[in-house]
Amino acid sequence: MDPISTSRLGAGARDALSEGAALAQGIPGFVARPAQQRLAMAVAEAFEQRGVLLAEAGTGTGKTFAYLVPALLSGMKTIISTGTRALQDQLYFRDLPRVRDALGIGLKTALLKGRSNYLCLYRMEQAKGDPQLSKGGFSSREQVAQFQRVVAWSGRTKFGDMAELDALPEDSPLLPQVTSTADNCLGSECPSWSDCFVVQARQRAQTADLVVVNHHLLLADLALKQEGFGEILPGAQAFVVDEAHQLPELAAQFFGEGLGARPLVELARDAIAECKDVPGALGSLQEPARMLEQAARALRAGMDHLPQRGTRWRALEGEGVEAGFQALEHALQALQQALQPLREAAPGFDACHLRANDQLGRLRRWLGEAGSGPRPDAGMPRSADVPAASGPDPVSVHWYELTPRGFRLQRTPLDVSAPLRAHRDASHAAWVFTSATLAVAGGFSHIAQRLGIDTAVELIEPSPFDWDRQALCYLPPRLPEPAARDFGAALVDALLPVLHASAGRAFLLFASHRALREAAELLRDGPWPLFVQGSEPRHVLLQRFRESGNGVLLGTASFREGVDVAGDALSVVVIDKLPFAAPDDPVFEARLDAIRRSGGNPFRDEQLPQAVIALKQGAGRLIRTERDRGVLVLCDPRLTQKSYGRVFLESLPPIPRTRELADVQAFFADN
Repeated sequence: MDPISTSRLGAGARDALSEGAALAQGIPGFVARPAQQRLAMAVAEAFEQRGVLLAEAGTGTGKTFAYLVPALLSGMKTIISTGTRALQDQLYFRDLPRVRDALGIGLKTALLKGRSNYLCLYRMEQAKGDPQLSKGGFSSREQVAQFQRVVAWSGRTKFGDMAELDALPEDSPLLPQVTSTADNCLGSECPSWSDCFVVQARQRAQTADLVVVNHHLLLADLALKQEGFGEILPGAQAFVVDEAHQLPELAAQFFGEGLGARPLVELARDAIAECKDVPGALGSLQEPARMLEQAARALRAGMDHLPQRGTRWRALEGEGVEAGFQALEHALQALQQALQPLREAAPGFDACHLRANDQLGRLRRWLGEAGSGPRPDAGMPRSADVPAASGPDPVSVHWYELTPRGFRLQRTPLDVSAPLRAHRDASHAAWVFTSATLAVAGGFSHIAQRLGIDTAVELIEPSPFDWDRQALCYLPPRLPEPAARDFGAALVDALLPVLHASAGRAFLLFASHRALREAAELLRDGPWPLFVQGSEPRHVLLQRFRESGNGVLLGTASFREGVDVAGDALSVVVIDKLPFAAPDDPVFEARLDAIRRSGGNPFRDEQLPQAVIALKQGAGRLIRTERDRGVLVLCDPRLTQKSYGRVFLESLPPIPRTRELADVQAFFADN
């Protein structure tokens, strides 16, 4: 007999999700789904056995309810982690209350975000000392108006969650001035400690039965980033990781370390801001703080001729760049030394000294421990910037990335499976990893290897849609190779009759911003309103696209997830090229080199699985509910010309395929 079906918790979860049972009675529109019940029983079994479950649950299976029901029925301390703050809010404020009320279970729940999502009362008070709020060259009038709204809201908010301020843009330059980071938080020395919203949120989480977090916070805890608060998520008996396909890449960030231009400039300015209450401090700090800001800006200017991203050796070979790093190192050291005698004068100075010391260490480690001395990677092959592992430390790649006004220096481990496995084993908890896109060609070996999972129960529940009726996959014939110069123009020519047949209502995904701009220009005179990524904030763009009724939305890889448009507004999804990772990604390039050196096949073991998962994510934007109908247009001729094309096609849902435009036109004529 199936062990899942005999589990008491599993039976309870199955029954609660059955027709006419608790959720059907308590949630309007709830429909019992066998796939959802099977997933819920598998989650329950993992909870009871303290096991590991890998579960791919296609769109429409109802996976959120499938893990919430056993989590609530189990009574176990459970951490649920999801991919983004928007999904976190949706889960906590919409889905969780409905399931909890339907089950009639009064377990205590909490929502916990990273500290930068909460108002920092101390930094808000510090900002009041800067009435122009003109730091960073932003419009002081705009910032003053935003700041006044923050101050007014601060007096009435209960939780201090910045998401409560709808009128404050997500990219507002004011946010870093009124929130804290692990670097600039004063911890228990802060005069606002007793009223701190971060402290209160973590206290609620520690006493709750079920806590909703996001992957960034989960990984910060797993990576033991103490942030002055000790363990963030203690005592959990079960973890549910939704959107689990995102975890390996995010984990690489958290198990590495980085240094950026913005934190350096903020350190210099925070040090000066602390001087207002300490007589004589400004005289000793003003010059080293100015030197640090100047060194950060000069280094960015010196890197201007470099590619947007690259490895450490490529940056250091740039003309004059090594001198810029030396100047930055000396400026950081000078500020650190100037702060040393002021540490006892105010908690803020002590925190700034610790930050200067930490950032100096990060810079020297990125440069290669010896700082401005001889580089430890001298004489290494120039194909990668990967130092040999020493002791238990994972092999890492040292790389940089440039933004229009700043830079980021990053050390990223190439393989995070070992630390993820160690933390999972140490937790002695149940772990459920689920997503709509985990499997490749019906198997979990790729994601299991990256997560460090040796043994797990595996489950695939496909989307319950009627694919023969709801969808069609169109592979346009006679398109040139994706690398051909005329590919973009040929692609638009092939798409125009599709867009006419669908009356717009399309989402076009491009492999590059250059391809997106070319297509936008070619489609500009069409009869459909165009919505182009980057022209407006993402949420505004999506809302306008939904409301247009016949719009054409153009996006790149970052739009592959999070575009959730159900109904007639989105009836076509177009993917221009197979989403192989960009060749200029130094971490990906180094990972491929490491696979090759270990005797593996980089294409088979990494490039192909990653691209398959990415294609599944993009294709998943098309059919969101049982009522949706639409056409998936895959324009890369390698799908039919290369042997690996079969792996992509077999990993997609069983959508009928055609190469005939007439079939597409008939599909929409029948709509």
